[in-house]
Amino acid sequence: MSTSLLTELYIEQVEKHWPKSGKHILAQYTENSVVVYQAFNQAIADYAIENQRFGGPAFSYDRMSWVKPNFLWMTYRCGWASKKQQERVLAVTITKEGFEEILQNAYTVHRERKEGKTKKDINIRLQWDPDHAPDYTKQERKAIQLGLKNDVLKKYGNEWILKIEDITDFVKEQYRVLQNDGIEHLMVPRERVYHPSTQDICEKIELDTALSDTL
Repeated sequence: MSTSLLTELYIEQVEKHWPKSGKHILAQYTENSVVVYQAFNQAIADYAIENQRFGGPAFSYDRMSWVKPNFLWMTYRCGWASKKQQERVLAVTITKEGFEEILQNAYTVHRERKEGKTKKDINIRLQWDPDHAPDYTKQERKAIQLGLKNDVLKKYGNEWILKIEDITDFVKEQYRVLQNDGIEHLMVPRERVYHPSTQDICEKIELDTALSDTL
């Protein structure tokens, strides 16, 4: 099954391009866009694909919705599209401007405590969790997931989206490759370390890759 995403062998990326440890954002991105992933039930996914935005009776803008820029973190969470209510995996291409706005206003637990915020005050939550290999092996590297709610979720769901693609068949096909042919044949979306536009963002989200590292 094909996808419009750029893909590369997993083994090539993990050996040549991905940090072994630390807090890093791995993503497929261009100068103007960033791809994030979400897994949904059939009804939400069908509406999103048909309308190229999120909405409909099954989707709620009143509760937090989580997005992940790391493909393998998504497949870990949804069990390669096998978990209930997560049977459909969507690749959502959003504007880089929108992604940067999310990062700029995201709260880690540390920032939340430092600024004396409560959960109801926060519209964007950023969690660092152990990344996982395709076989679910926990890695030393940390991956992010971003929880959005209220106005920022509405902007994400209606304004920032450039494209929504259903990649469920690709996810399932690559899981079969992993099971039958081995990890050396596994293809995943091409991802590189994403560098936010300012040092301020790097510090706010506790990133280990400083902006100065890219200059």
